[in-house]
Amino acid sequence: MADHDLTQTIIPYLDRHLAFPLLAHLEQTGTFPADEVRQAQYELAKGTNMVDYAVSLWEQLQPDQEPPAEFAEKRAKALETNERLQQEAQAVLDVIENPEVAQALRQDKVQNLQYLKDHFNLTLEQITALYTFGQFQYTYGNYSGAADYLYHFRVLSTDADLNMSAHWGKLASDTLSGKWDVALEELNALREAIDARSASEPLSQLQSRSWLLHWALFVYFNHPQGRVLLLETFLAPAYLNTIQTACPWILRYTVFAAIVSRKPSTASSSRVRHALREIVKVVQMEEYQYSDPLTDFVKELYVEFDFEGAQRALKEAEAVVENDFFLNEFKDEFLENARYLISEAYCRIHQKIDIADLSERLNLSRDEGEKWIVNLIRETRMGADAKIDLEKNVIIISRPPQPIYQSVIEKTRGLAFRTSAIGAAIGRQAQPAPAPPPAAQEVEAQ
Repeated sequence: MADHDLTQTIIPYLDRHLAFPLLAHLEQTGTFPADEVRQAQYELAKGTNMVDYAVSLWEQLQPDQEPPAEFAEKRAKALETNERLQQEAQAVLDVIENPEVAQALRQDKVQNLQYLKDHFNLTLEQITALYTFGQFQYTYGNYSGAADYLYHFRVLSTDADLNMSAHWGKLASDTLSGKWDVALEELNALREAIDARSASEPLSQLQSRSWLLHWALFVYFNHPQGRVLLLETFLAPAYLNTIQTACPWILRYTVFAAIVSRKPSTASSSRVRHALREIVKVVQMEEYQYSDPLTDFVKELYVEFDFEGAQRALKEAEAVVENDFFLNEFKDEFLENARYLISEAYCRIHQKIDIADLSERLNLSRDEGEKWIVNLIRETRMGADAKIDLEKNVIIISRPPQPIYQSVIEKTRGLAFRTSAIGAAIGRQAQPAPAPPPAAQEVEAQ
């Protein structure tokens, strides 16, 4: 499964703190040797202020050696810095958390800064202490505290660059704190800020959208409505173009979301219901750049119409989903919906279906397949057209022939419009060319 693992591909697009959960998952699955994973965790941890965590990783890697003295020095320096920054930030919080001050603040940031300067002698540099302390709290592993300080800073600051940085920091903090509703709001706000950037910086905007696509995976695969929201975001033209240009491996998660959202009961919009059709086209286009068992599954099913190939791809996809950090909790839901898609496509092109054969194509035993097919017929629109013959162990699908008048309607639909369009075109050709204006006539005469 290491061939299909995307951890090493995704981590360069993440903050180092967001990479820790992915590495912890690798350690649990055993996809890579445990010592290699711990070494990677240590390399990330030693660049933060989480000194105790870095020391514990060092002791696991080097059980017979004492931790270097630099860790003790770094711990002492971090505690000193934390105390100093907290005092600077608290001086600002004492002012803005005053109920009278909170009522006096308005939507206009410039007006608010002038008010704070006139009445409390607070400058923009002092307010920036909120950002500095929030950033330090994040490196310390206090994500909830970091989110609070970065929020207060962004409410007051007029510095566009620091505000954008605070956006990213708060999104990461809310994500690592597991506050998924708040993280979704922050994700949407950050997306709006990125999309509002000037088109004169296309490379910077492309990079920001690439990062957003990867950070969004944490939110969309933990929020209850996340899979549907993922499709609405990732299939937007700007972000679909970003996937095709910079990070085609995100197609794995787009395909997955389309599959688990495919049943009519979970599809909330026409865009989501038709998402799979759009994604299949993109999978075809980007096959030269990226493919895996999930993209192969939809290609075999909807492009090649190879049910045996789809069966093999689904079996491989099951293992990929089980080992993927973002997808593993949805394995059962994925398999159920993937089997639904196979059954839907298979029944659409056959009139008599052997239950044992269909069960095999669904990677189910005969008994499991029978139960699955019965439930499928009961839950879908096939119920009126499909009957099970238990003696022959087959499903018979009787599709009523299309009424003749319906065929005529389909063939003549739009005929009146096309006739009027042809008539208008003939009329325009029959009319003489309009005479040039007087000024043009004078020029021609000269």
